[in-house]
Amino acid sequence: MTPTLTRFDADLPQTDDFKSIVLNNTPLIDVRAPVEFAQGAFYSASNLPLMNDEERQKVGICYKQHGNEAAVKLGHKLVNEITRAPRIQSWIEFMDRHPDALLYCFRGGMRSKIAQQWLQDNGRRIVRLKGGYKAFRRYLIDFLESVPDLFTIAGIQPIVLAGRTGSGKTQLLQQLPETADLQALDLETLAHHRGSAFGRHATPQPTQINFENKLSMALIRFLESNSKRLIIEDEGRNIGTVNMSKPLFDFLKSGQRILLETPLEERVSITLDEYVVQAQEEYYSIEDWQTFMLAAFNRIQRRLGGERYQRVLQQFDAALQLQITHGVTEGHRGWIETLLVEYYDPMYDYQMQKKQHKVAFSGSMQDILEFLQK
Repeated sequence: MTPTLTRFDADLPQTDDFKSIVLNNTPLIDVRAPVEFAQGAFYSASNLPLMNDEERQKVGICYKQHGNEAAVKLGHKLVNEITRAPRIQSWIEFMDRHPDALLYCFRGGMRSKIAQQWLQDNGRRIVRLKGGYKAFRRYLIDFLESVPDLFTIAGIQPIVLAGRTGSGKTQLLQQLPETADLQALDLETLAHHRGSAFGRHATPQPTQINFENKLSMALIRFLESNSKRLIIEDEGRNIGTVNMSKPLFDFLKSGQRILLETPLEERVSITLDEYVVQAQEEYYSIEDWQTFMLAAFNRIQRRLGGERYQRVLQQFDAALQLQITHGVTEGHRGWIETLLVEYYDPMYDYQMQKKQHKVAFSGSMQDILEFLQK
């Protein structure tokens, strides 16, 4: 039986006002297949596919072998009136929760147009993105590439917050109130990574595409806020498995340096809370966290050196046994202090000497918060 093909109205609305979507965090319905969504999407998008992965694959093979017309017919056969009903219902329910929602597929063509028409046939009018995911993604990438020029023209000054490992740089950024003049950009949060060999979370990082999308959106919002100072943490280009382009990285790191000075004992406490207490809460069991930590130690084994590596492992094992036996985490201070003093601090001193950046201000967390808000 030949499937009935979708007939399109002439007035199906489209938009390519991508800036508005970013600034308003507009909810989006992504009708691409789950495998496409997993490779890259937008922060405000929900995947409510027109076709599942298997259906999409079959249609794709048909397109290559028999052309577009045959592929369209197969798609309508696979997603027939019975199959499509719950999918349309999921779009309607999303629109009920988000009346301003928009719709897109990969290129803004057949799939999103079909979904748009099916919704219209059910009495629901929705706007689709002109050019779809590809056009929106291009807009975001073009913006990222233009940030150095746009920010320079706008007189925006990057500020780089430096400091030793465990000094509390992320906490400072999170405590800094946003003002008309100053805003913080938390790159570690965008990357879902703490920025060290031990910085991986239990849940995966975003894909490189998703990181770039989120970073671009954050910078668009900053530019539109008319703030003139953007403060970031002193990160490398690579944050875990994601990275920034060299031109963007060089621009963001070109600003004045502010140095956060934190006593060693406080740095140990901050690291203990973040990398032990908070980190363990992410894992199903302490054994799972132990497995992650041992793998992290192994990744830096060469740079630690044989003797120090074994010493740190012994300290870690003793601390873990103390925690398991008595329920206390204080024993972890030993290996944390060893790593900070003997591993991270020498690396930091070397990098600071190598870069020779001029420090505009240095002080405690409270000193810097007061300085930035003057």
